[in-house]
Amino acid sequence: MPDDVERFFDAVEGGRWEEIEAAFNAIRGAHASQPRSEELWSIWRPIQEAWGAAREAHTWPAQKLLDYGEAVLGSLRPGMIYVGGTDPGAFITTFLNETSEGERHTVFTQNALAAGPYLDHLNFLYGERLATLTQDDSKRLFEEYTADARKRLEHDQQFPEEPKQIRPGENVSIVDGKVQVTGQVAVMAINERLFQALMEKNPDASFAIEQSFPFNSTYAAATPLGPIMELRVQDEQNALTRERAAQSVDYWRSTAEKLNSDPEAADSLYPRLAYAKMAAEQASLLLDRGYAAEAEQTLRLANEFGAGSPEAVFRLLNLLKDQGRIGDALAAAEAAQRGLPSVERLQPIFGENPALPGQLRAAIEELKRLQK
Repeated sequence: MPDDVERFFDAVEGGRWEEIEAAFNAIRGAHASQPRSEELWSIWRPIQEAWGAAREAHTWPAQKLLDYGEAVLGSLRPGMIYVGGTDPGAFITTFLNETSEGERHTVFTQNALAAGPYLDHLNFLYGERLATLTQDDSKRLFEEYTADARKRLEHDQQFPEEPKQIRPGENVSIVDGKVQVTGQVAVMAINERLFQALMEKNPDASFAIEQSFPFNSTYAAATPLGPIMELRVQDEQNALTRERAAQSVDYWRSTAEKLNSDPEAADSLYPRLAYAKMAAEQASLLLDRGYAAEAEQTLRLANEFGAGSPEAVFRLLNLLKDQGRIGDALAAAEAAQRGLPSVERLQPIFGENPALPGQLRAAIEELKRLQK
């Protein structure tokens, strides 16, 4: 291995965060999701996962990190395949899956499937436990997506008065006769196709997911499972019913009570925002399946214990607006603004200029305009 990669793992082994971060920055490229050079791709995911685990351990209170990992991994049934999305959902669970004494689950992320080397990484780790995706699978699904994107782009160009088929944030263009797709929406659309193909290759396997980006195509047979979601549920006992939706609300009410009564959790935004994100994702599932009242309750709880979560705030506002409850949406937006953590507390998580305060101000002005 290159010397700076050796230095990176030495720093990880010693638990020296400042050295870990400096060594990782020397290895990575322009973004944390890619290495500085092609020859590092074959070992990039172990580097990225070690850095991610070290970063979460550095930023989270230790007991809260262990509690979070247990909440997720402890929800899984034996043999269940777990798919993480957010940084905590991917890195904390990978870390504890490798180091705890419990079952070693199959654990991977929804976000990297479109990266060819990541498929090789999954095959190396789990090729004997499940049918993994090949590079040919990846190429075929990418071509299918770009062909579909071309058709939708041409529709929008030919029929500008009809509803747009290219989704907001999905950057699609045709350059020299070839389709080019960029941006998070497009990449995650490809990841979703790859994930569906992986499930189809493993028809008897049971999957659970913690989402960073909604895979709506999985909602039809999904159900809450602790803080995460079980996919492709086929038995009536575990299917999503109104009773099961109410149990999910109870889960988040209990979570809110625990977080709000824990002084350690009050001092750190990281656990609160991580749980609020998972609650917001479950609320989206509940809303998609027709349980609007339970979705609203879940989002209100997420805003209570996870003030500062963009997903919790704006999904609640959108739900209320779609129901024509402008006054309720305005009240919720103003309450969220009053409870918003300071910019100084938001900066370590969202960067130097957190967008949420400005977005909330704009939302409040828009709701006031609609109310008139």
